[in-house]
Amino acid sequence: MVAFTVRLDDDKAEKLDRLASKLDRPRSYLAAQAIADYLVREEWQIAEIEAGLSEADSDEFGSAEDLARVVAKYVTPGQGA
Repeated sequence: MVAFTVRLDDDKAEKLDRLASKLDRPRSYLAAQAIADYLVREEWQIAEIEAGLSEADSDEFGSAEDLARVVAKYVTPGQGA
């Protein structure tokens, strides 16, 4: 296991301390959990972006007409995109 220092402004450190106290956990546990959650979310997002780029590169992407239909479904005239 690796240990390292993270610098937080006073407001964030106080919020972390309050939450750690309410959850009866050390703040290092909460910080490690937050980093783990962040990594999962970012890895998922990057994988989705890469999959979309791969689909676009292999012409498995929607056409301009498909995109226009989707936009028209959710954007009312005069609202803008």
